[in-house]
Amino acid sequence: MSPRTGTGSSTAARVIAVVADIMAFVIGLWILMYLLEANRANELVEFVRESARWLAGWSHDLFTFDAEWARVVAGYGLAAVVYLFIGHAVAGRVRRF
Repeated sequence: MSPRTGTGSSTAARVIAVVADIMAFVIGLWILMYLLEANRANELVEFVRESARWLAGWSHDLFTFDAEWARVVAGYGLAAVVYLFIGHAVAGRVRRF
């Protein structure tokens, strides 16, 4: 048995987990910026907002709370949790091969 056995799947699993973490981080960063009322005229803030909107396109208006902050936290937060859960679950399965 070679000492390199399984390193390809381990690397792939690590990449999958890191991508999921980055996606969740971008969404979480937008939630934080929104709650702290970051200046939307700033290019970084706008880039993070647009990226998070694209990543959470399927969930950003899923909830209909009266308070907008609650809709942002719930909708975008759900997307972040789903990306983390699915990304790490897939990484775990890949790592087992």
